[in-house]
Amino acid sequence: MALIVQKYGGTSVGSIERIRNVAKRIARYHREGHQLVVVPSAMAGETNRLLALAKELTTEPNPRELDVVAATGEQVTIGLLAITLTAMGLKAKSYTGGQVQVLTDSAFTKARILNIDETPMRRDLADGTIVIVAGFQGVDVDGNITTLGRGGSDTSAVALAAALNADECQIYTDVDGVYTTDPRIVPEARRLDTITFEEMLELASQGSKVLQIRSVEFAGKYNVKLRVLSSFEDPESTSPGTLITYEEDETMEQAIISGIAFNRDEAKISLMGVDDRPGIAYAILGPIAAANIDVDMIVQNIGASGHTDFSFTVNRNEYKRALDVLNGEKDKTFHAREIIGDNRIAKVSVVGIGMRSHVGLAAKMFKALAGEGINIQMISTSEIKIAVVIDEKYLELAVRVLHKAFELEKNGEVA
Repeated sequence: MALIVQKYGGTSVGSIERIRNVAKRIARYHREGHQLVVVPSAMAGETNRLLALAKELTTEPNPRELDVVAATGEQVTIGLLAITLTAMGLKAKSYTGGQVQVLTDSAFTKARILNIDETPMRRDLADGTIVIVAGFQGVDVDGNITTLGRGGSDTSAVALAAALNADECQIYTDVDGVYTTDPRIVPEARRLDTITFEEMLELASQGSKVLQIRSVEFAGKYNVKLRVLSSFEDPESTSPGTLITYEEDETMEQAIISGIAFNRDEAKISLMGVDDRPGIAYAILGPIAAANIDVDMIVQNIGASGHTDFSFTVNRNEYKRALDVLNGEKDKTFHAREIIGDNRIAKVSVVGIGMRSHVGLAAKMFKALAGEGINIQMISTSEIKIAVVIDEKYLELAVRVLHKAFELEKNGEVA
């Protein structure tokens, strides 16, 4: 018998029929003797609908009250799921984040979990009850409802699994695992049986939408085994999905490259002819950070004339605001001959732990792109990742070319 935390995304509980299918899957695990904590998201589209209602009243709703509104989506789902399971003759009980005491800080709309009181859940589990906890939400020390930000139900599930020392945290979504890349672009993409936390974190941060980044970070920090599965398969299915675990796991696939990630939501800003002096990077990026704008890739080219060109990327939604900030600071905290931007770029990344022990992978990547006439605008690397910025119109071609170049459609190690 294992203690399993199961998280179901919005599409998995998007209708009454889908809630019934989720209940059937939960019932199967319960029949097999497992203890279950279930974390459902709000029904697909519900959170967007609730936020839109608030923004019809004012363009800038009070964050505390916005969390009160947004948290109701999950409250509906946990109640419906508990009703369904009870009607099937099973013992089930729903909890809001506040009732379980998912304690967070007071950063409304983007709170972080501080502590979880698992006592009531353990009591119910010992009694054979299926525990259903609202994802995405918690309370601060003053009892205010807080939400964890978009995708926060993944983080809720992993945090509960860590608090309960669960044997496994299963993330049910609309795909049956983690693939070498998006099968909609590359039909030959292969589902991975296993992948390391490091690789999954890189894939998520580089654009893969399978798992929310914070949930992977949390799982790695607290040694929670994650498994990605599809909720649209037969409830009696025993598909293994993809297990996200540690490199030391003897069952890990020994692939050099595990996957190709991409992100269309990128924009590049370049400051031309900036003074080449100590502190210039802070002079440029300090105001950007103060405006709460995240920066991704950074490239600085040092010229021979005492000037430099400085480029960085931001999320496309922040592009105009970042330009406004820089134009407002120009000639006050830094001087630049020209500030130019491009919001029609994309980022493509090759990820794999094999990069640590194999040489020539960057050259192989660049050769494959050059063979298709795809120009590289920026490059960023880590121990297990090579990311490039290219013109957006070449994105899908680049993904297909790289997937083929690294033979990711095949099992096992490739050169």
